[in-house]
Amino acid sequence: MTGQDAQAASAGGVPAAPPGGSGGSGGSADGPGDGAPDEARGDGAAEESDERDQPQDAWAARRDLVDHSPRTMRIGARTSFGGGYTAGDQHGVSGGRVTGDVVMGSKKEIHHWTLPGLSASAASGEVPRATLERLAASFVATGDTVDALLDRLRRDRVLVLTGARFTGRRTAALMLLHRLGATPVHALDRDTTPAALADRITPAADGDESGDGAEGARGYVLCDPATRRGSALRETHLLAARDRLAEQDAYLVITVGPSAVLEDDVSPVRWEPPAPADVLAAHLSTRTDRETAERLLGLPDAKEFLGRGHQLREVAAFAQVLGRYAAGEAGEQEVAGFSLASLENQVQEWFEEDETAVHLRDKAFLIALAAFDDGPYALTAELSDLLYRFLLQTENPSRVPEVPVFGTHVGKRLQLARARRYEDDEHTEWGPVTQTKAAFADERAALVLLREVWTGHPSARPALIGWLRRLADDGRPLVRTRAAATVAVLARTDLPSAMALVIEVWATSSRFRHRLVAVNALTLAHHIDTPNIPRILDDWSRAEDRRLRWVAVRAYALIGPERPRQALAALRDATRELYRNSADPDAFDLETAQELAEAVELLLLSSAATEVLAELRAHLDDDRAVHDLALGGFVNACRRTEGGERYGSPLVLDWYARAATDDETAAQGIAHLWRAALGDRHSTRHALDVLRQWVLIADRVTATEWALAALLPRLVTTPTEYRRLSHLLRTMPGEDGNPPPLVAARLLSTLPPR
Repeated sequence: MTGQDAQAASAGGVPAAPPGGSGGSGGSADGPGDGAPDEARGDGAAEESDERDQPQDAWAARRDLVDHSPRTMRIGARTSFGGGYTAGDQHGVSGGRVTGDVVMGSKKEIHHWTLPGLSASAASGEVPRATLERLAASFVATGDTVDALLDRLRRDRVLVLTGARFTGRRTAALMLLHRLGATPVHALDRDTTPAALADRITPAADGDESGDGAEGARGYVLCDPATRRGSALRETHLLAARDRLAEQDAYLVITVGPSAVLEDDVSPVRWEPPAPADVLAAHLSTRTDRETAERLLGLPDAKEFLGRGHQLREVAAFAQVLGRYAAGEAGEQEVAGFSLASLENQVQEWFEEDETAVHLRDKAFLIALAAFDDGPYALTAELSDLLYRFLLQTENPSRVPEVPVFGTHVGKRLQLARARRYEDDEHTEWGPVTQTKAAFADERAALVLLREVWTGHPSARPALIGWLRRLADDGRPLVRTRAAATVAVLARTDLPSAMALVIEVWATSSRFRHRLVAVNALTLAHHIDTPNIPRILDDWSRAEDRRLRWVAVRAYALIGPERPRQALAALRDATRELYRNSADPDAFDLETAQELAEAVELLLLSSAATEVLAELRAHLDDDRAVHDLALGGFVNACRRTEGGERYGSPLVLDWYARAATDDETAAQGIAHLWRAALGDRHSTRHALDVLRQWVLIADRVTATEWALAALLPRLVTTPTEYRRLSHLLRTMPGEDGNPPPLVAARLLSTLPPR
């Protein structure tokens, strides 16, 4: 390949094929000439054709990564000039901790506060009076909820109370009976069938205490009866129980969850749980004095805990820890770590429960929600069923996976996941589109859940890997980006396994799409403080496999803003190696040459732009390879406009306009690189094309005209430079063959005569 062809590649042009070769290493960028077979898809179906797997330029790929990365690992935000991004704003990623204190390499065990004998599987038995008194001391409810429920219970003698798990519905049931003065209170076995309900209400045995209330009644509570299709709770069952309760002067409260099977003639009352802050205050009031309780509630860790949407059982347990802290029996670390420990305990419960408690399809949804947290609900549900099929194949490879088409309930799914549903815009290639989204109430849940599945349940790995490989083949940028983000979390947890089983497979794929997912996975892994990612990229940048070199260069462009000197040094070394082989046309890697220029372009438009500009200028004349790399990346960057619009403000020109008043060193650097690009015979044509486009934009945007009028005089230091620019402004045509734009004459007048 000639030097001119190499420079054209660096500047974003497409050079002619070198003699005796095709411009690549034995084949097209993603064609069969790579010598590596395409990976088979998880279901054995053929992959998409290579025609649909076209390379995406680095700028567009970075935009997709920024737009679709999870909220816990956002790698950048839009810059002040609208079209670029900065890599410095990491949104909660620092020092090995992600959005707070999710330490990816550790686990903590906690034990929740519980009521002995009152679990969902408890057999029949009398609830101790001391337990009722203890609950009553810290019981709180919303508004007039209890009064309304008491009125209905007095009237009907039987009350069906519905609510989600761990919302305090069992405690509420016991307190309703306690407020009525029902003594004793018997807990019925949850295996009591609806048909046998009335038979469980028996006359008081000799020696039973009578109630202290005015009515001297007895109480019964049935928590989460095992209803199912064919054995639903019906009104006839309640009427029979009501008659027996009236005979025995007793009351019954039944608690049911959202999935309980009830006939339409049963009218349950929804239990509205109290605010966690009220529950915490009530529990603290029983453990300490008022002044101490107020001080504990004002602790930053207590406020953070209450803002995480914890369950009431966790609130009660936290009150115990705070009580011990006030008594000097617990330290600050235990208080600060309780919220995360509670979350980890919940995640472990989800995946330790058997199929009757949390179905495999629900577990698949939880994993998919962790991958697509804060994403469209419909997409999450769709891909969770795909994962469910992979999990079924793992359980029984000889069975054809069957996924029910219907039967899921959005509200119940999200309630199990402790997630919320809302409407918000989602970025697409056509602009923002309003979607129904789903997100965990606690943003740490996704990270904790993925870690738990990968390290705590290795048997799920084959299904998870097959699912992730399928996601990497998806045509939607959001899906591919979230696949990369998921693997980044797995790498933070277990780097060797994630590299060997997933990332390296993608990085050595002949398909561009797979390699791009590998780039994003490494980038996001680095941003959540996964160790050794720069070292991996340094090794790959010198690898014989050009696919690994391509991945390394792309990743340098993304993680480079935090270490620009090291990134640029690696890019220079890679470029020199590329040029050393340019004498052999078949060995020249055109694809990597283009990637190197695009990597410099992204670094120049990043948060480290000033440092990158200084480095480019300092090394501009080191050698021909580095010279071409710097000018190619610079000209590419000058092509970018605000928002990617055809007539948007040029990003580099806007930078120059600001630097002209605030940073003279940067302004001089931009002008210096412009003069070098215009004066280099390999880059002149591309640089003049960019200036021509800037003039057309200036014809429409006054601010661009002013900025260009300030820059052009600094590009003229010799007669040759004057002739080149004056010729451009005098002869350039307008759009669609029209006469030269009027702004060209005005800009011509700004050139100093030489």
